[in-house]
Amino acid sequence: MAGDPRHWQIGLVGYGEVGRILAEDLRRQDIKVAAYDIKLGGEQGVALKEHAAKCGVALATSHAELTARSDLIISAVTASQAVPVAKVCAAAINQGTWFLDFNSASPGAKQRAAALIDGAAGRYVEGAVMTSVPPYRIKVPLLLGGPGARELEPLLNAIGFAAKVASDKLGVSSAVKMCRSIMIKGLEAMVIESFTAARAYGVEDAVLASLGETFPGIDWEQQGAYCFQRVIEHGRRRAEEVREVAETVRETGLTPWSAQGTAERQAWMADLADEGLFGLRGSREFARSADWRTEADRILGRINRMK
Repeated sequence: MAGDPRHWQIGLVGYGEVGRILAEDLRRQDIKVAAYDIKLGGEQGVALKEHAAKCGVALATSHAELTARSDLIISAVTASQAVPVAKVCAAAINQGTWFLDFNSASPGAKQRAAALIDGAAGRYVEGAVMTSVPPYRIKVPLLLGGPGARELEPLLNAIGFAAKVASDKLGVSSAVKMCRSIMIKGLEAMVIESFTAARAYGVEDAVLASLGETFPGIDWEQQGAYCFQRVIEHGRRRAEEVREVAETVRETGLTPWSAQGTAERQAWMADLADEGLFGLRGSREFARSADWRTEADRILGRINRMK
């Protein structure tokens, strides 16, 4: 493996929103980037291939091909695929190749993934992305964990990341993220449920005014629009993540009632989005309404039609 990370070949497993942002920021530094995504062979493959061609990202035909030629592999897939991806990459990984797990998975899942990669002579490091990626891009706050975290930290930061070691023990970084997500993803679900119900009763203005008095530091109109936008666009991924959050809570012996409810609400919104209730997915207007009432009215309209 090349010593200078700027000369690495970086492999992205998952070419969704996060993968594409990382690819863009790495390619701006002339760092070699390759990617693989199972969606390349489906309907979304055309757009992904166009993006890769525009950015100079080489597309692999399989996990194995991508893994075998990479110095650093970044796994950025849906939460449920974190361990399966580690398993298929472990089968082709070269000795000493770094494997950075960007996925929102439970500490237990991260430990299982690490066992697969480390058992194949790779070097697994867990990464916990601590906030939404788009505003920060490659500089998104990133907590690292595991025995190799301290060695990988300066190498990542040399190519633009904002990584910080949380612990030499696997699972700590993910525990921080998962426990935070109980609040963040739960707030999204509660905003959608509270605001939509308030809209149905015609009391939304009074509810927002009361929230403003109780939490004066939050612009609830803006927060409402943001929550609806993010869940409409990313509810499926968020639901998977919160199921991992629930597993994280369950591993402590607590029953994850809040997390389970949040996952159901996020998945329900994803189902409505897939039905086309909020417009055509991928269009410029999709999940971009600045007024949450527009989306709430669409939800209430559907509920009324189903009565």
